[in-house]
Amino acid sequence: MVATINGATANAVNTKVTLCGIEMDNPVMAASGTFGYGKEFAELYDINQLGSFSFKGTTLKPRFGNETPRIAECPQGMLNSVGLQNPGVDAVISEELPELAKVFHKPVMANVCGGSPEEYAAVTAKLEAADQNADCESAQPQIGWIEVNISCPNVKDGGMAFGTDPNAAASVISAVRRETKKPLIAKLSPNVTDIAEIAKACEAAGADGLTAINTLLGMRIDLRTGKPILAREVGGFSGPAVFPIALRAVWQVTHAVDIPVIGCGGISSAEDVLEMMMAGAKAVQVGSANLVDPYACVKIIEELPAAMEKYGITSLEGICSEESRKNM
Repeated sequence: MVATINGATANAVNTKVTLCGIEMDNPVMAASGTFGYGKEFAELYDINQLGSFSFKGTTLKPRFGNETPRIAECPQGMLNSVGLQNPGVDAVISEELPELAKVFHKPVMANVCGGSPEEYAAVTAKLEAADQNADCESAQPQIGWIEVNISCPNVKDGGMAFGTDPNAAASVISAVRRETKKPLIAKLSPNVTDIAEIAKACEAAGADGLTAINTLLGMRIDLRTGKPILAREVGGFSGPAVFPIALRAVWQVTHAVDIPVIGCGGISSAEDVLEMMMAGAKAVQVGSANLVDPYACVKIIEELPAAMEKYGITSLEGICSEESRKNM
């Protein structure tokens, strides 16, 4: 194994990337909903080895989540219908972020959710104010990016996800944009006819970056009862099986917009990271793999320098550059 020191290796392999102006030691982030608010994983290893992570989707008020069962296993993946269970933004600010600051000394990505543009904006405004008022020893803010989960159901439009309509997606991004100067990342839904159209609408509304993709809709049926396993019948499908779909989405989106893209969906190895970045991703998020193996992210990071050397890659910034995307 080649030792990694400050984003570079003894053989001059450079794993550092810059995402929306924020430098990261490596491109590997844990995806929202699979890493909590960090403290559980911090008990297992030094989470500062990560490039960063996106914390659990946070709403204005506490949410208990959906009824159970809300997890179903699948070959090469899983279904979840957790329903954005979280303590609400006020508790995140007063309890979770101070605890996180003790163990994580890098900017974290805040994932915000809501049932209306106004709710997204309100959550963002509270996080922005808390970050400005925080008594931090570090000169850098605790929250580096705001990730907007536009796969949330629009309560004003019959439950349709904001991310399935360009105008609805833009309305959320515009509302959040007014409340923060932080880099704004829109997390895209794959459950659409043309993901590039949604991406372009988010870019035009003020997004600084995109995460592609969120989970796909799926279902399992219990053969003994003939009924869906999940209480809500359908849920989000994630895991290794979705990697080719996520890779296609990243490639498609990076050719449609001029803002950076974070690749997410089915990543479970260092080779997957490189493939995502060759498709145009600036960074990646690891999701379901964390639920199978809590050490998944750190293992991928440890394996990344050797994988880069194997394929003759000296710098990750080089394989996700504008020039490399145009040559695909």
